[in-house]
Amino acid sequence: MKFYLISDNADTKMGLRIAGIEGVVANSAEETVSALNAAVKDEDVAVVLMTEKLVTLCHDKVYDIKLNRRRPLIVEIPDRHGNSGAIDAISRYVEEAIGIKL
Repeated sequence: MKFYLISDNADTKMGLRIAGIEGVVANSAEETVSALNAAVKDEDVAVVLMTEKLVTLCHDKVYDIKLNRRRPLIVEIPDRHGNSGAIDAISRYVEEAIGIKL
């Protein structure tokens, strides 16, 4: 089982390539969906890493796979510009769920 990267940035691809993770750079929703379909068809791919920007581009496809398939696990990673508020969303969720403000 292996990891696979779908990124919107060549620097991210290079950095993860150094760690042994293969991947592609996608610049549009169509390229992203095509790369995602190829990753789903590859039986060796267990985890797909995707940058936040690309997840946003094809949100419906990503969440369809997350909800209806056991494999691959899709993990959203921050791009080189940082996260898009995931920390705020987690903090808000904890505060609403158990009443503790982080």
